[in-house]
Amino acid sequence: MNQLFTLCITVPILAILCWSDCKYRRLPNIYTLSLAVIGLIWRFLFGGLGGLVDGILGGLVCALFLLIPFLLKGAGGGDLKMIAAAGIFTGLRYSWAEMLFVSLTGLFLGLGMLVFGRVRSSRLKHWIRTLFDWRYDRKQGAENLPDKSDEKERVPFGVAIALGTVFTLIYVYYVETPA
Repeated sequence: MNQLFTLCITVPILAILCWSDCKYRRLPNIYTLSLAVIGLIWRFLFGGLGGLVDGILGGLVCALFLLIPFLLKGAGGGDLKMIAAAGIFTGLRYSWAEMLFVSLTGLFLGLGMLVFGRVRSSRLKHWIRTLFDWRYDRKQGAENLPDKSDEKERVPFGVAIALGTVFTLIYVYYVETPA
């Protein structure tokens, strides 16, 4: 599958999802599910049944990557659907690269937001103290945390998923293109 054409198809939808996640902290189903359906059709058209199965498996592996954070309320359902749709495009073979690029992009995005004061560090401090400080009163620390619905408490992870997907598709292009 030609990754440059794939980029041309995915980037506009990923850009809309990034904008929505930054502005409203929401990833609408119409875009995440459309991305998944387009990915399945794209996979079938250019890879046949084998490409379709590869895309489905890639989507499942990438969705499993965010399943535990989703169950712990650290990631939203939109993030889960978006990374599954991205995994459909990258396929099973490159799903590990997808997860690596998304993780690194999310790390740098979160650190950048912390440095520039766009997100509060109170939850991070609480988690670190919970893990490493045996004298820390976890119950009282949890009660003093701000509400999770506060915009300053959440990193728009859809941006990390979108950038990680673009980096993965570029990586795949350079890996599969002969020199």
